[in-house]
Amino acid sequence: MQPFVTLTGVAAPLDRANVDTDQIIPKQFLKRIERTGFGQFLFYDWRYEADGVTPNPDFELNAPAYEGATILVAGRNFGSGSSREHAPWALADYGFRCIITPSYADIFFNNCFQNGILPIILPEETVKQLIQKAQEQPGYELTIDLPAQTIRDEEGLSIHFDIDPFRKNRLVHGLDDIGTTLQHEAEITAFEQQRPKWSSRVQMPA
Repeated sequence: MQPFVTLTGVAAPLDRANVDTDQIIPKQFLKRIERTGFGQFLFYDWRYEADGVTPNPDFELNAPAYEGATILVAGRNFGSGSSREHAPWALADYGFRCIITPSYADIFFNNCFQNGILPIILPEETVKQLIQKAQEQPGYELTIDLPAQTIRDEEGLSIHFDIDPFRKNRLVHGLDDIGTTLQHEAEITAFEQQRPKWSSRVQMPA
């Protein structure tokens, strides 16, 4: 998993609350077993007209100024609905590395950390201000400094955000559950070597 230390990128505004996982990645695209290739279907029903091909000019992320955005600023209760991990897969594959909202659905929030996305929680009024800046200044950039736990812009803005220390450490070092476990590979190997051989045998029922 790619480490997250600092990120400077365009902030894309999605001024919508209760964005659920079926809106992030519709169910008809959940047929792939790889984690890649989902970005093209991100927000599919909003990004395209009824023909599924023509970009919808009224959808925020289709504006040229937000092309290549790596930070998404959205309304409260982001990632609600089903627990599909494809939602953060699609966001990451599209290019988003950080999401800023007032609140998240719990499972989606946890899945972000497993996939190298930093989900930041800020007061709703602060999020509204960031959305407004991104709307009024297309191409508006933010710098996310995870070690310092700050969000800055070129206009002097500086916002502190909270994050669980364990999750912070994992993101900074690019560790998911498997990577965290492999940090103890030597101890695991030593334990396995010391186990009696009989304890690893599977007893089949008669």
